[in-house]
Amino acid sequence: MPRYCFCLQVKPDRKAEYAERHRAVWPEMRQALHDTGWRNYSLFLRDDGLLIGYVEADDLEAARAAMAETDVNTRWQAEMAEFFTGLDGGPPDEGFQLLDEVFHLDVREGQ
Repeated sequence: MPRYCFCLQVKPDRKAEYAERHRAVWPEMRQALHDTGWRNYSLFLRDDGLLIGYVEADDLEAARAAMAETDVNTRWQAEMAEFFTGLDGGPPDEGFQLLDEVFHLDVREGQ
C-alpha cells in the first residue's frame, strides 16, 4: 500500500490545545477516515510546532476527495484551521505539503 508523509506548521502557542483535541478525535471523524481509505494514520508534533503526518492509502487524492464530501470533515477542518500558519484561509487538509519518500526499509529485508 502506498505511504504518504506530509507536513504543516502548528502555531507554537497552540500546540498543547492541538494535541489535546487529537486525544479526543470525534468518533464520527475516526469512522469517516476509515471509511474513505485512510490507514495507519499518525501525526507527530515537534516542539516548534512542525507537524508531520503519515498515512497509507490506495490513492491519497481519492481518499482526500472522499473526506471532503463528508460533513464531519467540513466541521473538523473548520475547527482545526485556527491552529495552523500558512494556510491562507484554506482548510488544513488542503494545505499540507507532501514529502517525497527517499528511503524505506521493508521488514522483509531483515528476515
